[in-house]
Amino acid sequence: MVKSNMELTDSIFNFVHELHEFCYELSSLDRVWHVFFPQQGKTWHHLSVARYQQTFYITHVGDNFGALEVQPQKGIRTMERAGSAYNHIENQGKIAEEWRPLIAAARKWLKVVGRDWLKANRKIRMEYPLRYRYGFVHHGLIRAVCPDLYRLDKELGKGATRKFIRLVEDGFFRKPENLEVSSMTASDYFKYCKIAYIAGKDKEEECDDSLSGREMYKRYADGRHDGLLDIDPDSGKEFAAWLDGAHPKRTRGGHPWEIKRGGNTTHIDMAVLRPSLYRRDGFQVEVKGEAIGRMAETIRMFLAIHKANLPISIADPESVRKRLLAQDNIGIIPDYIPLHRANQHYDKNNDVFDVMHYDTLGRFKRRITPCITWEPLPILRPINV
Repeated sequence: MVKSNMELTDSIFNFVHELHEFCYELSSLDRVWHVFFPQQGKTWHHLSVARYQQTFYITHVGDNFGALEVQPQKGIRTMERAGSAYNHIENQGKIAEEWRPLIAAARKWLKVVGRDWLKANRKIRMEYPLRYRYGFVHHGLIRAVCPDLYRLDKELGKGATRKFIRLVEDGFFRKPENLEVSSMTASDYFKYCKIAYIAGKDKEEECDDSLSGREMYKRYADGRHDGLLDIDPDSGKEFAAWLDGAHPKRTRGGHPWEIKRGGNTTHIDMAVLRPSLYRRDGFQVEVKGEAIGRMAETIRMFLAIHKANLPISIADPESVRKRLLAQDNIGIIPDYIPLHRANQHYDKNNDVFDVMHYDTLGRFKRRITPCITWEPLPILRPINV
């Protein structure tokens, strides 16, 4: 076993040395190589190798047995997902056995690339599994071909959907008089809250509409109000000072606008903002709940506040309209990537707000796959060509 592990150590040292014969990308000051390769001709793998100063970090993308920290001719340590190195690979029998065939296959593939890098990269593009790739497809195609998938417009209902789309198309969100109020107090804000809580309530959710808006906020909001509940509720002067960070009760350490609890991206905010960074007059109330599971609820809140003739806005209304009409794109992400926050991988210009795994397409893959725009895989080529 000792001899076997020493052979693995030598193989890893040789692998990072051989990588210097190939072009790399720069990420900040790190040199990065992406090595896609088949094992035994059928199972594909992806090693991401980053060199920081003289240390290499090798990650088997998509697997869960961590990474390697390699200091050539000095030592190799296994690393947890969190990034902390915890033991030399020679002492990690099971982990060493997992890395051994991977490194051997990767080194074999480097020789293939060295002989004919054009042919090798063509093979990668033809055979690397689609379930491991990033791409996107028009939402309208998904909606037409996959009828059983969740639909935001159906969740919201035809009437509310038409109402919101009409407001966007009529220019509602471009008119300051629809969005701004000249004065505001904490009590005013809590009036908005009560309307929002009642409108956003679903059949299985507790919401005591006999409570005041302030009482609802205390019961259903995040709880880290950052002094909002401590200022004079009827003083416009105090509210303005608190909003601008000039009130002693405001520490900027809370979540005062999180009116419906959730995770980092799955809660609902209703924030009070200044209409401009350059203005200290006027106020704008904006609801925001962009997660697919909270969007219908957020739109209902917006529409109810609008119906009450109160100025109100919603975050990125044009994008909300696109999602309702299926005019945006759905991101296709590798199956080893969690759905949570995965839309942040995409450029804003891609209009990707929601994502799915390729295998979720199930029996509809054949119809949808030709319409997917796949992100190009990195090219691996010798440095001297």
